Order: sequence, then C-alpha cells, then structure tokens
Amino acid sequence: MTAEEKLKKEVATLGGGCFWCTEAVFRRLRGVSKVASGYTGGFVPNPTYEQICTGRTGHAEVVRVEFDPDVISFDQILDVFFHTHDPTTLNRQGPDAGTQYRSAVFWNSKKQKDKAIEIIRQLDDSGDFRDPIVTTLEQLKKFYPAEDYHKNYYERNPNQGYCRFVIVPKMTKFNKRYKKLLKPATATQKNE
Repeated sequence: MTAEEKLKKEVATLGGGCFWCTEAVFRRLRGVSKVASGYTGGFVPNPTYEQICTGRTGHAEVVRVEFDPDVISFDQILDVFFHTHDPTTLNRQGPDAGTQYRSAVFWNSKKQKDKAIEIIRQLDDSGDFRDPIVTTLEQLKKFYPAEDYHKNYYERNPNQGYCRFVIVPKMTKFNKRYKKLLKPATATQKNE
C-alpha cells in the first residue's frame, strides 16, 4: 500500500447484530478494502466469543470497515448500515438478543459522530422506518479482533443453517438495493 493510499483510508466501526451478517454485507462494497469482525464497547480486556455471548462483558459484536472515501463515502457506509439491519429494535437483531447485538455506531472522530447524528435525524424524519431509530453512538475506545473462525464466516459456511435462513435473505435484499455500490460479482453473489 502506498503512502497516498494509506492517507485515503478511513475506518468505520459498526454494530448491527451478528457480525457474520454485517461482515458479509460490507465485504461486497466498492471502495471497502478490509472488513474485520470483532468486539468493542465493553469493559473486559481481550474478550472471547464465549464471553461476549453471555452479554456480561458490555461489548458488542462489530465490524471494522476500512474504506476509501473517494470511492464510497461515510454517508453511504451509514446508509448501507442502517438499511441492512433493524436499527429500531433495542438489543436485538432477529433471533439474536442481548446488548452484544445492539445497533451501534462506534465513532472515532467528532466528524463521524456528527454525521451519524445527522443521518439518524434524516432517517427518523423520512419515514423509512416505522419506529424511531435506537442505534447508540459510542466513542470507539479499543477494537478486539474476533477469533479466526469468524473471519469470512458466510463465504466459508454458506450452507450452515444460520447463514441460509438469516444471512441469505439479507444478502438478496442488499444486492438489489445497493447494486450500484457493489464490487464486480463473485460466484457467491451470483447464487444469492
């Protein structure tokens, strides 16, 4: 990576429920160079997946999205984020319940925080959602990468039950809504 490319990179850290779903979505966007599943927002150092699942660590399952703002803006990242999970349910995404599945934007600058506030106001005013958005805005403190077996989970386990019944419908909807933002199609995308 050149010095110029490094300067163009921005990072967004987002919690939209299960990180398997969220990672699968963001990996497909043009301008996104890296997506890492992990944990943040809690008080336990170096948490494990088993600890997170208890809901007693304060952490949320999140994805860390590295992107080129010249290709995809933070506004577009947030639009995809809000429209690929339910930001109106508190501590729940589908079958997953608990604070570890909260809808959250973990901002790393005042600019990101202000933009998230603006987008939430616009969405609440737009009527896109029947209920008010309950997404939390939390300052990013420390990101802990998830265990290796979570990386690219959907791509590596497309026939696993959760993937087939939860992620595939989400990806089908995502692929239709964001067709213009997608990277060139892969074999996996063509089958969704």
